[in-house]
Amino acid sequence: MLTETFVVFQRQMRILLRNPVWVFFGLTQPILYLVLFGPLLKRVSGGGLGGDDSWRVFVPGLLLQLAIFGAGFAGFGIIQELREGVIDRQRVTPARRLSLILGRTLGNVVTIGVQATVLVLVAIPFGLRASWDGIVASIVLVCLLALGISAASYAMGLILKDEDAFAPFIQGVSLPLLLLSGVLLPMSLAPTWLRRASEVNPLTHVVDATRALFRGSFGIADVAWGIGVTVVLAALLALWGTRTFQRQSA
Repeated sequence: MLTETFVVFQRQMRILLRNPVWVFFGLTQPILYLVLFGPLLKRVSGGGLGGDDSWRVFVPGLLLQLAIFGAGFAGFGIIQELREGVIDRQRVTPARRLSLILGRTLGNVVTIGVQATVLVLVAIPFGLRASWDGIVASIVLVCLLALGISAASYAMGLILKDEDAFAPFIQGVSLPLLLLSGVLLPMSLAPTWLRRASEVNPLTHVVDATRALFRGSFGIADVAWGIGVTVVLAALLALWGTRTFQRQSA
């Protein structure tokens, strides 16, 4: 299975390297937020904002945004492969269905890991000062979440089989979850009803954990909750995505 997974992973990376423009476009939106929106937060007070400390609040949110949209829209690729007959040709091979989806998701994880690293490096000249151990841990956390999301995205791509249906579905699910997680501004600034609504959003705990890690606070409850939620959410999404992928590819 490891050999089969690596073969699929190599294919995904070759496709990406032949057309690296997708890596650039995946970074465009977070960097625009970083350049055009981030400096405004230096004059905002409350929620940990104000001065250069704002970047330790804002950049972790951008990392989560990068993972959600980058992994969430991974299913576009498999819809194209389905149309071109790639999936049909893979179905008749003896390769395990688990290897077919795992190799693809690992390609997405590597891509998001590279994009997240570039985003952090771009943020440093703007004033980001954070714990390097926390930055590394946050990127690992975000990549783990991306693994589950990309697996579910590939499965949804096979279910919907059409970009016109897939795009609004992903946008309709991801945007409310991101806004309710406080990726742009901490939910501590929100009114009570909005803050209560955010507490049931699992992504809120992931954002809180990455912000704590950027501060170098490894031992607080937010980090423990964030890691636990990320592991459980990634496992559930990966399990559902893999089973659905296997049924759709049967």
